[in-house]
Amino acid sequence: MKPPHSARTARSSQPSTSQFGAAQKAAQKVAAHAAQEVRLIGGRWKRTPLTVPVVAGLRPTPSRVRETLFNWLGQDLSGWRVLDAFAGTGALGFEAASRGAESVCLLEREPVLIKSLRATQAKLAATQVQIVQADALTWMGRLSGGASGFDLVLLDPPFDAGLFEQALLAASRCVPEGGWIYLEAPQAFSDAADPVGAVPGLRVHRQGRAGAVHYHLFQRVEGGSGVSRPAAGD
Repeated sequence: MKPPHSARTARSSQPSTSQFGAAQKAAQKVAAHAAQEVRLIGGRWKRTPLTVPVVAGLRPTPSRVRETLFNWLGQDLSGWRVLDAFAGTGALGFEAASRGAESVCLLEREPVLIKSLRATQAKLAATQVQIVQADALTWMGRLSGGASGFDLVLLDPPFDAGLFEQALLAASRCVPEGGWIYLEAPQAFSDAADPVGAVPGLRVHRQGRAGAVHYHLFQRVEGGSGVSRPAAGD
């Protein structure tokens, strides 16, 4: 479960007002060009189309970005426990399930999106997928510090909501040491311009950009605040 390539530790800095304004403009640009239909691109359900309901701000992760993410993680996620915290269309979570994840939890609070997710789950007979209607930050906050966690947390919050640091902090408490957190944002979180510095125990493993979307893969390292996974047989 350890993707190759070197990692680097994030450093502390807070985004400025001008940066946040730029992020809002980027969010509007991304939403305006969001796809109206997406397809799973790998695994058991490759080429399966996913419905994209008409919901303000809904922005499915582009296929190019999903392909890069699962190249980083590896194509076989057998045995992985995955949380898609801002599920939307479920493109990220269903992609993980398609690649063999043992369990996938999709969190979404919008009723129209919950209905669409359940329709997709039924169409795929995706018994390993659990759909929960909940606020992602509240739900992760309740899980934090519990007896079990996730190997991978997927974060694609609304770009204009400013939830990135809060989401990272909550997610960091839901993965064990060595676990992974993926984040999409309208700006890069690295080095000097990095609000991740306020989140202990995370380091940037890989990052990239596709148009106005910046995507990042973080790993929880020693000294972080994530939950511990019980040893086999406990």
